[in-house]
Amino acid sequence: MLAPRAVRAGDAPADPAEVIHTWYRLVLELVRHTATMSPPVASRAFGYLGVAVYQASAGSGLRSLAGQLNGLTPPPARPAGLDDAAVLHGALQVVANDCFGNTGPTGQRALQVMAEKLGAKVSAGIPADAAAASLAHGQAVAAHVLDWSRGDGGAVVTNMGFPQEWPKPARPSQWVPTTVLVRMQQAPLLPAWGTNRPFALPSGAACGLPPPPEYSEEPGSAFHAEAMETYNTVRTLTDEQRLIARFWSDDPMLSPTPPGHWISIAMDILQEQGAPADRRAEVLALLGIAMADAFIACWQSKYEYDLLRPVTYIRRVIDPAWEPILITPPFPEYPSGHSTQSGAAQAVLTHLFGDNFAFTDRTHVDEGLGERSFPSFRAAAEEAGISRLYGGIHFRAAIDRGLAQGECVAAHTLRVQTRA
Repeated sequence: MLAPRAVRAGDAPADPAEVIHTWYRLVLELVRHTATMSPPVASRAFGYLGVAVYQASAGSGLRSLAGQLNGLTPPPARPAGLDDAAVLHGALQVVANDCFGNTGPTGQRALQVMAEKLGAKVSAGIPADAAAASLAHGQAVAAHVLDWSRGDGGAVVTNMGFPQEWPKPARPSQWVPTTVLVRMQQAPLLPAWGTNRPFALPSGAACGLPPPPEYSEEPGSAFHAEAMETYNTVRTLTDEQRLIARFWSDDPMLSPTPPGHWISIAMDILQEQGAPADRRAEVLALLGIAMADAFIACWQSKYEYDLLRPVTYIRRVIDPAWEPILITPPFPEYPSGHSTQSGAAQAVLTHLFGDNFAFTDRTHVDEGLGERSFPSFRAAAEEAGISRLYGGIHFRAAIDRGLAQGECVAAHTLRVQTRA
């Protein structure tokens, strides 16, 4: 359901932390209802949402991100006497409307309802001039962040992110389309995404990877052995392994996408802890930055190595009738995007909440997949990675090296200083 919770006249003054939570809950739903929100594009949205929330909160014990993120300059100075909840509402409204400007009619109505009802909530009980000034400052901070976003290379996505033409492969190891049913997927998704300006990484190549195992169709070769592992794993899946594959699949338009899954985890923890607004801003900004940069790094490596998918190799070399249990995404195999962004997310969340922080993931309860509990963020990330082997859409090297790439990305994110 996309509509925000009702706001009744006479409610207590707005809590800045709840403003953040309420907007992010809506954003997680909007991701499901916006056709252009592929995982890389969704990660970018969460990155800029996090930066806007953080910059709108800076000054309340938080150090500005200006000068710490690539090309970000100081935001407009904050006047005295502003209301924190109204500032945050103004900022989130502007960024959400920008990131989801092409969502469908249901999403557009939800954005309008949220703006009106939560706007009334945050304005209630404070002088009209203070409410107006607070909303205006939040909007100005958001406009500053969005102006910065325009030059990152990912602001405009045409044709759902698929190029109109793509050259035929020159080598047997190269990616080829894995479906003939979807016309636009005869070219791979967002081939230039790895050249986007990152948030905290020096460049998309800063966490580069060694090449995957050398392509070979010879039995006994390292590449053939990895393919046999994927092939045999899918043929002998347990019920638990099938559930894990489905739980972490996070397909676009059917879920909040992989980055939204980790945002959901963080939000539940923050809500359970009753975290104040500045803590939420800190967590959501660092997590959003890390995952956005993870997709840039991952996509840089994907198109550097341009490796075919397991379904292509296995049908060509091992078994023409083989089927993975998940739909193979339309872009190169190495490394695993789920693994890279999960490796980055777990490293950031481990830094923020501690080693061996046990939690329960309720992201997919409403979809009938139940809860899954983990002893640590690392354990969750490792399960997210191996889920792609169970699903039949990745080889082992793409998973293991993707997790390592994500940790490299997170190390750059965690150089950002958030506390004054």
